[in-house]
Amino acid sequence: MITLTAENFAEQVLESDKPVLVDFWAEWCPPCRMIAPVLDEIDAEYGDRVTIAKINSDDHPEISARYGVLGLPTLNLYKDGEVVRQIVGAKPKRLLLAELEGHI
Repeated sequence: MITLTAENFAEQVLESDKPVLVDFWAEWCPPCRMIAPVLDEIDAEYGDRVTIAKINSDDHPEISARYGVLGLPTLNLYKDGEVVRQIVGAKPKRLLLAELEGHI
């Protein structure tokens, strides 16, 4: 799993040659902590087809604002530099994978 910052966001996400699922999270957010192990599992199982990354919204509010992140956790799936799917809230792995189907 990649940790994103304002400095590496464009290179790691927008310029990536494979889809990137970005987890917008914060330390104070209990659902963010709940979804973290699910994202670790998806990374382990699907890491050859999708990059999993996370960015702390409190540390980088300008990026959260740029991509319309209003609630946490928000998962944005980027493909060819564009958001192709936005998922708000923690979901079980099965439902999360269903929402990502066709993109990864």
